[in-house]
Amino acid sequence: MLVTADAGPATRVGHVWLTDFRCLREIDVELASGLTVLQGANGQGKTSLLEAIGWIARARSFRGVSDAMLVRSGVDQAIVRAEVATAGREQLFEAEIRVAGRNRVLCNRQPVARTRDLHGLLRVTVFAPDDLTLVKGGPAERREYLDELLAMLAARYDAARSDFERVLKQRNALLRSGVRDDESQVTLDVFDDQLVHAGAELTRGRLRLLERLVPAISDAYEMLALDARPVDATYVSESASEPLTAGDADVNVVEELLREALSRRRRAEIDRGLTLVGPHRDELHLTIDGLDARYQASQGEQRTLALALRLAGHVVVRELAGAAPVLLLDDVFSELDAQRAAALVHNLPPGQTLLTTAGELPPDVVAQRTLQVRAGHVEPSE
Repeated sequence: MLVTADAGPATRVGHVWLTDFRCLREIDVELASGLTVLQGANGQGKTSLLEAIGWIARARSFRGVSDAMLVRSGVDQAIVRAEVATAGREQLFEAEIRVAGRNRVLCNRQPVARTRDLHGLLRVTVFAPDDLTLVKGGPAERREYLDELLAMLAARYDAARSDFERVLKQRNALLRSGVRDDESQVTLDVFDDQLVHAGAELTRGRLRLLERLVPAISDAYEMLALDARPVDATYVSESASEPLTAGDADVNVVEELLREALSRRRRAEIDRGLTLVGPHRDELHLTIDGLDARYQASQGEQRTLALALRLAGHVVVRELAGAAPVLLLDDVFSELDAQRAAALVHNLPPGQTLLTTAGELPPDVVAQRTLQVRAGHVEPSE
């Protein structure tokens, strides 16, 4: 039976008000503390409601679109308001998402200057049909997976990622323009130091996180697939000849490896005008029973592994942060066969869950609240 108990200490979203968000004109809805099911035909706005919840947590769409695309056609801004309970404290989140210009975000009526200042207000775990790319896609998809989890756990890693991306952009611009004189060589040395510092911090976070994730991924995969074959994930970096582990997550070890790799590849980087070494090129290599999951697993195995990655991340964040994220499951049962759907139903983690469906749900799903979504309107089910 699906767990629908109260979230307890977990973060949860209570009341939600939306205006002109995607196709949702005026929404005023209360969400259950356990499972809320959103039912309706495709294209009616179910995913948009999940997307709004995700925006509160991340200040961006989990579907990878610009903020301007979130505003209903013909208007200048969308409004997102929600009551969020964090550690037993009710907080009010408000945002004006604008087609042009800066968004305006408030928490408890006070302006929020930086997204980072909202860290910990709301955490979400999202599973969407596109998540198959977590396994089938390129390394960037899996790096993003790790970095999103790190950002949920500690603002320092979000800051390290921002710092790394900033210096990477500057360093690439210098390499493209040419490193031909002493001044540009000195500038490149400065960028190298900054890249090593921020890159090592980000890499150390990924390695420590992965140590917690691997057993959780294996457990989630076995639970969903009823398959005890070993699932593994290793961290492969161009700065090291062997996969890195949590044992390498030492300040001096990671920094020295990255610094040596930059020195070794400098001539090639100058010739190509591109930074060839760093966490932006690292890979999370996934295997099932020792075989490369990206190329040698069936699509059913890949889809199951993608969901296992999300559930494992959810479990690890709950353990480390002390509160369960809100679980957003977008059309998940259409992507699973009956066996895996039943396994998911019986093993969903406790806490608040929002689940969308265009069809019938497995018989064991028991919702605290069911909402019908039609043509951009949301109403309680009769």
